[in-house]
Amino acid sequence: MTENFKIDQLPGRTIDLDGQECLFFSGTSYLGIAQNAHFRALLIEGMGQYGTVFGSSRNGNFQLRIYEEAEAKLAEFARAEAALTVSSGMLAGQAVVNWLKAQDFGFIYGPNAHPAIWQEPTLTLPQQSFDAWARQLPGLVSAATTQHIVIAVNAVDALFSIDYSFDWVHQLPDNQEITLLVDDSHGLGVIGPGGSGIRDRIPVRPNVRLIITASLAKAMGMPGGVIFANSETLNAIRRTAFFGACSPMPPAYLYAYCRATEIYRSAFERLLANIRRFENRVGHSDLFQHIPDYPVFYTVQDRLYSSLLANRIFVYSFAYPSPTDKPNTRIVINALHQPEDIEQLGDQLYGKT
Repeated sequence: MTENFKIDQLPGRTIDLDGQECLFFSGTSYLGIAQNAHFRALLIEGMGQYGTVFGSSRNGNFQLRIYEEAEAKLAEFARAEAALTVSSGMLAGQAVVNWLKAQDFGFIYGPNAHPAIWQEPTLTLPQQSFDAWARQLPGLVSAATTQHIVIAVNAVDALFSIDYSFDWVHQLPDNQEITLLVDDSHGLGVIGPGGSGIRDRIPVRPNVRLIITASLAKAMGMPGGVIFANSETLNAIRRTAFFGACSPMPPAYLYAYCRATEIYRSAFERLLANIRRFENRVGHSDLFQHIPDYPVFYTVQDRLYSSLLANRIFVYSFAYPSPTDKPNTRIVINALHQPEDIEQLGDQLYGKT
């Protein structure tokens, strides 16, 4: 069991543990936006105009234009028809799930589907691999007792760094209404063209409605969540009491986002360069399981955590999503890392080159 450290600063490329500086290869701030000085300067500008929080309903009798401006920009970035922001990724998933549940749709869950898109606090998810599950999916859909089926999956498996193919969408029955609900929390900002997310990888079918949800607190570096779908779907979700009763994400962040195109582009390029530098050190080693050009490197060797920590390198290693799960040990690269950081990590793992 790994030790739980309590610290008083936000990690970036390093972390202070009991007065000792360690390289930090953990967390989910893949683009380093939370520690990006240029983004923080824009955020201060935004707070000057909008304050620190907006506690009113988005459906109130006065509304801030910045939400529509940012949602249009997010939709364009993610190659979606429209976007709707909420205060967290968990709320994004639950806003969609509650709207679908109210219509008595049947749900089919993929392996390791994120709790944000669960119907209830405890679910029994499929235990086979994603590919094996996908091969069974057309039969599962055909055998469903409800006419409209919701298929709820993750965009990628970020816990174990496993890529998912969505070619199985072509094999789904064409005589049923299907909603494909995809949690892209660990893909938005880091996969797809320019970090645009999973949208371009999912085939379009006339009877399959696509809804993508994501946390904005990962790569995008903002306290909020987003739903991508067609305008009709998002308008229906917006009319629910679930959405209307929720406070929105702080508008200052969306102000900063609308002015940070170059910041995100540059951070994505740095992240990609860092990933590829570490991929070159990893080579064909069987120590890690890894999606090419993805910042997560999973290992079954949990002892790697203590070994690296002894050499002042902190990596991700704890039980997730529940305390009773097996520890998940992985190295996470971010855009803040310098080339020498990557080389130091490689030296500790494989020896000096």
